[in-house]
Amino acid sequence: MASHRYDVVVVGAGHNGLVCAAYLASAGRRVLVLDRRDRVGGAATTEEIQPGFRASTAAYLVSLLQPKIARDLELHRHGYEVMPKDPAYFAPFPDGRAFFMWQDMARTQAEIARLSPRDAERYPAYEAFLDRAAAAIRPWLLRPPPATGTPFDDDPELAATFAHGSAADLLDRWFESDRLKVALASDGVIGHNGGPRTPGTAYVLLHHQMGGVGGVRGLWGFVRGGTGALSEAIASSARAAGAEIRLNAEVGRVLTRDGAAVGVALADGEEIAADAVVSNADPKRTFLGLVAPGDLPFDFRARVASFRSAGCSFKVNLALDGLPAFTAAPGREVGPQHRGTVHLCPSLEYMDSAWRDCRAGRPSAAPTLELTIPTAYDPSLAPPGKHVVSIFAQYAPYGLVEGSWDELRDSFADRVVDVLAAYAPNVKSLILGRKVYSPLDLERTFGMAGGHIFHGELSPDQLFGKRFAYETPIKGLFLCGSGTHPGGGVMGAPGHNAAAAVLAAAPSPSGRAGRGA
Repeated sequence: MASHRYDVVVVGAGHNGLVCAAYLASAGRRVLVLDRRDRVGGAATTEEIQPGFRASTAAYLVSLLQPKIARDLELHRHGYEVMPKDPAYFAPFPDGRAFFMWQDMARTQAEIARLSPRDAERYPAYEAFLDRAAAAIRPWLLRPPPATGTPFDDDPELAATFAHGSAADLLDRWFESDRLKVALASDGVIGHNGGPRTPGTAYVLLHHQMGGVGGVRGLWGFVRGGTGALSEAIASSARAAGAEIRLNAEVGRVLTRDGAAVGVALADGEEIAADAVVSNADPKRTFLGLVAPGDLPFDFRARVASFRSAGCSFKVNLALDGLPAFTAAPGREVGPQHRGTVHLCPSLEYMDSAWRDCRAGRPSAAPTLELTIPTAYDPSLAPPGKHVVSIFAQYAPYGLVEGSWDELRDSFADRVVDVLAAYAPNVKSLILGRKVYSPLDLERTFGMAGGHIFHGELSPDQLFGKRFAYETPIKGLFLCGSGTHPGGGVMGAPGHNAAAAVLAAAPSPSGRAGRGA
């Protein structure tokens, strides 16, 4: 064992690993964060996709980051700034019509009334229902989950809706307009292996709606400088508290002695001793890749192997010579149609059809797209007059029945652009460059098993107490990534909660109170 010794080594400088390190360092621990990439942030990074064009490579919006974490780590002092979206949502349709959703309730109701006066009248009550559901979960986000059951157990209506229901079931109860329902259903399937009628997608919808920006629940926003600027702010806070961060340092394995973690070995053979190891890697990469098989009980390894973490999302980042001109909302200057999340999916049946292709092991013949144009808010991400478009496309199954993603990547990316061009015909002539990530590329680039953006399905049997715990069967080894409660998204909660678990397991040797988790 090398002479270098730390209180805690954190494996992976994703945003949760950085949050965990910041809390531990502020509590007096000597902390080292290691990452195999040349930058912090994991999947929450800003990278150049074409000379002069910077995109949020994978994660591209924020809403779920916990306000307590932002306050505790003083992230605004370290450069974190979020710009709320308004409008929140824009959907053009093949018939040339369009639909917006705004921060302002009355304005959104006026839009909905064009689709259905009845739905416009019911919409505030629907939002109040989501408020109630979010309030049931919120107390559990920054602490371990209930040992059994769910946060909804005291409310039968919430339990019936969100424990096993589908997004379509939920929306059918409230609304009659298919166009409104498809607008709201998109939050139930993004990043998830399921269609709008798949049981469990009602919770996925709520998961994407329980955060907020500027005090508005459910609203999302852009980070100035791209999502990587948030990760840099967390890293800056961690360093200010005393944490060390080493990049280009790949961890090869967790070292153990007598059933306890005692440090890590890097891929180049260097060994680093520590009293505790915290892994920001997903459960499969941690337990099936970094830990020796003999260090874990057989039944635990079997549970890890059966944890569903095959992704279905495909990311396309475009560098454009101008703005997409949507047929349903013409204009080549920045307008409201460029400032919201643009959703290209004409109906629930279209979304379901895309999912059926994926379930059969094929990339969707007609994928559903969710895209943003961050340069409509932050022109610094591209040269003057130029723009960046970030697209999440579904569905792209990690496991293919025919061919490989190395063979199909570019053709599916072309298909994604074709769908966009059907709504904005000028877009192909604007493309100066693109960077594409299949699920396999997400796995290779960011180390996420199966390329799953949430480190595992947010399904009923993988949520709350059924997700992985921060503590592991190996003494001194902890998890802090999205494979733990409360799950995926740029949330920071798993990192916060894991730091609390580390501190509870062994009092800080310095006795310094710090900011506390």
